[in-house]
Amino acid sequence: MCLAIPARVVGLAGETAEADLHGNRIEVNVALVQGVGVGDWILIHAGFAIQKLEGDDLQSTWALLEDMEKADLEAKS
Repeated sequence: MCLAIPARVVGLAGETAEADLHGNRIEVNVALVQGVGVGDWILIHAGFAIQKLEGDDLQSTWALLEDMEKADLEAKS
């Protein structure tokens, strides 16, 4: 199963962004997504931004990840 994770862009230099993943900073290639700026939320897969998230997309992505975490915790108990 492949999973893309949301992160917030906190720095940008050309096609490389610094993204915040719950306090962890990572470098991400943003060449595949147009118009990425500091403060934007992006979906990251394998070191690449694959989509910019806004509004309902951002909220539904967080809800899905929370559901997956809850299901994992239930399966372990």
